[in-house]
Amino acid sequence: MSDMDYIVEYLERIKSILDTVVREEKRNIERAAEVFADTIERRKAIHFFATGHTQVTVIDVFNRGGELYAYNGILDPALSVVNGALRTTFVERLHGYAETVAKYYDLKEGETIVIISNSGINAVPIEMAMEAKKRGLTTIGVTSVSWSKSMPSRHSSGKKLYELVDIVIDNHIPIGDAIIEIPGMYPKVAPVSNIINCTILHMISIKTCEILLKRGIEPPVRIIHNVKGGFEYNLKLAEKWPEYKHFKHR
Repeated sequence: MSDMDYIVEYLERIKSILDTVVREEKRNIERAAEVFADTIERRKAIHFFATGHTQVTVIDVFNRGGELYAYNGILDPALSVVNGALRTTFVERLHGYAETVAKYYDLKEGETIVIISNSGINAVPIEMAMEAKKRGLTTIGVTSVSWSKSMPSRHSSGKKLYELVDIVIDNHIPIGDAIIEIPGMYPKVAPVSNIINCTILHMISIKTCEILLKRGIEPPVRIIHNVKGGFEYNLKLAEKWPEYKHFKHR
């Protein structure tokens, strides 16, 4: 098989996973959008949380042109690969750390949080779901259920993310994330999780905007600053929705 064939295979596999997500998870994506719309109508925050490389998905929707202003990125430095990729591996397994993060980001009753964890087995994402529910937030998990079921939980409760959240969106990521197997080498190459997860989050945003418009509410969507009038538009958006100006990484 030629190099180009592997490239084509990668794109085809991504499309196949996305087709499965749309077919199997469309209803859960719509349920998440209903929750988002309810949260925005109440002028409450929608938080996104992930650890390690999966923080890419949080960055992809937070404070970004074409995405909702109500979104808050929980970008804890200790859980970011920017401050040491191996370090995040140790931190995301720490019991008790999620409570500290929840306090710092001031998670409140009536808000919503999306927790993205492909394996769904590490202590911090699991405890974030527990802590959020304790605080009265609606919890949504984006995770690979088959991957999660294939491994034991790293939390003392024995629970996994998909068993704790109010709404589960299965991203259908294969175990190990990478999907291309080239003869003569080990392991597989080319992960897919962030591509799939980002697409899922954007799908929720699309449906949220549809729902808000049907309710007579103009969706608070940002414009990228690098187009004419974008910066000025976003300043007016901040004035119209002052509840969202306080986000720590704004």
